[in-house]
Amino acid sequence: MRSNTLTTGLFVVLVVSIVLLFANFAYVNTQSDYDNEYIAHAGELRVLSQQIAKDAVEAATGTQEAFASLKQARNDFNQRWGYLSQGNESIGLPAVPESLRTEVNAVEQDWNTLRRDTDAILSSEQTVLSLHQVASTLAETIPQLQVEYEEVVDILLESGAPAAQVSVAQRQSLLAERILGSVNKVLSGDQDSVQAADMFGRDASLFGRVLNAMIEGNVAMGITAVADEEARDRLSEIAELFQFVSGSVDEILETSPELFQVRESANSIFEVSQTLLDKTSALSQGLQNRADARYLNTIVGYVLGALALASIILIGLVMVQETRRRLSETAEKNERNQAAILRLLDEIGDLADGDLTVAATVTEDFTGAIADSINYSIDQLRELVATINQTAVQVSGAAQETQATAMHLAEASEHQAQEIAGASAAINEMAVSIDQVSANAAESSAVAERSVAIANKGNEVVHNTITGMDNIREQIQDTSKRIKRLGESSQEIGDIVSLINDIADQTNILALNAAIQASMAGDAGRGFAVVADEVQRLAERSSAATKQIEALVKTIQTDTNEAVISMEQTTSEVVRG
Repeated sequence: MRSNTLTTGLFVVLVVSIVLLFANFAYVNTQSDYDNEYIAHAGELRVLSQQIAKDAVEAATGTQEAFASLKQARNDFNQRWGYLSQGNESIGLPAVPESLRTEVNAVEQDWNTLRRDTDAILSSEQTVLSLHQVASTLAETIPQLQVEYEEVVDILLESGAPAAQVSVAQRQSLLAERILGSVNKVLSGDQDSVQAADMFGRDASLFGRVLNAMIEGNVAMGITAVADEEARDRLSEIAELFQFVSGSVDEILETSPELFQVRESANSIFEVSQTLLDKTSALSQGLQNRADARYLNTIVGYVLGALALASIILIGLVMVQETRRRLSETAEKNERNQAAILRLLDEIGDLADGDLTVAATVTEDFTGAIADSINYSIDQLRELVATINQTAVQVSGAAQETQATAMHLAEASEHQAQEIAGASAAINEMAVSIDQVSANAAESSAVAERSVAIANKGNEVVHNTITGMDNIREQIQDTSKRIKRLGESSQEIGDIVSLINDIADQTNILALNAAIQASMAGDAGRGFAVVADEVQRLAERSSAATKQIEALVKTIQTDTNEAVISMEQTTSEVVRG
């Protein structure tokens, strides 16, 4: 009892230690997963802060791919920042602990500024791209204008045009160069961008007026129209090229303020990204320090593990002692059982030789139930043997009676055959006599009286034959009744055989149960198993004998039925004869 109490206490300590160990492990593992998520997000924020600054600068310069990259970086930063500041419900990640709230607020402040400037750049995407597209087209068109004006200058010089016209054409080429420079300054977003935009508008307007004056002439400007046809054709081509430039002036002047704002936002992003990098680094370091401070929980886990291991060792020692004690008790019990088995074998030794008068002693040992079953089986065997003997006597008597009936039937059949043969001979003789009478009547009427006498005698013979036939019919009917009674007796024999067969089946089942009881007894029941096998074989032989008797009875019934049918047919023939 004390051992069971000690074992139970150790099991309780073991279970509690394991539960606490797993709980501590789950807590440490969960917090470690949280820390890894926090640190991973914080590290990505550091990278994304620099990615946003780089993409913002490139987007401000008109790089189309930079806008998509900037938008992706902004969304990624915003999502990861949401995981840190608010948590992620999909994976059960809570927000960053309050102990790091100062670092979180610092990052939050810079991120709001960075996000506002990023949204401003993204909202101006179409404007920036369109303006840079116009500038790119101008960069291709203006050099063509310069080339065309240089050709105009050459034509004017060759044609001997006035020096004033040649000078105006040369100034137009320089003015085109200045227009292109102003556009580049506008796109650069420098401090002179506003002045460059104004200069671009004035220079483009002046270029258009001078071009128009060279084609049509302008007294106010002091410019005469060019007379050379080839030069005029060149000026017409220049006018067509300049239509795009003049059409872009308003667009550049209208959208340049928005472009300047994009440049300012990009510069602001670049400056804030540096401080944001420092603050996200501080947040990442704080998260790392918090993860490193969780060493105490690991020590607790080791202590709980050691306690659980010690409990297992103590439980093992207690169980070994308990097992040794139980083995000793089992050995003593086996010795008692062996003695009981030997005693039971001695008592039922004569049963194997066929002695059904033996009786096993019923004790309190485990062999008591076996002994009781053996005694019951012996009683059933005694009753079964008595029943078999009685049934055998009845079967023998029924067989003798059947044999006598069959012999009587054979004698009656033989006598009937003899009488039928005599009747047939008399009928044949009568037929011969009738033939002779017919022959003699035809030959001579003298012998008619003798023929009549002979006919009268023949009539008497016929009457006697009919009387004999009636007697034969009655005998046949009587014989038929006896044969039917013989069939009914055979049916009773069949019922007796069925009873014997049922007794044999019950004997077989009883022998099988006895064999099962003997097998349950093990080595102690081998002697009784031999007796059970002998009883089972005796039951099987009885069953086989009853089946043979049953087959013989069926044969007799078949023969008697055929004899009855034959006699009835004979009676019918006799009646018809």
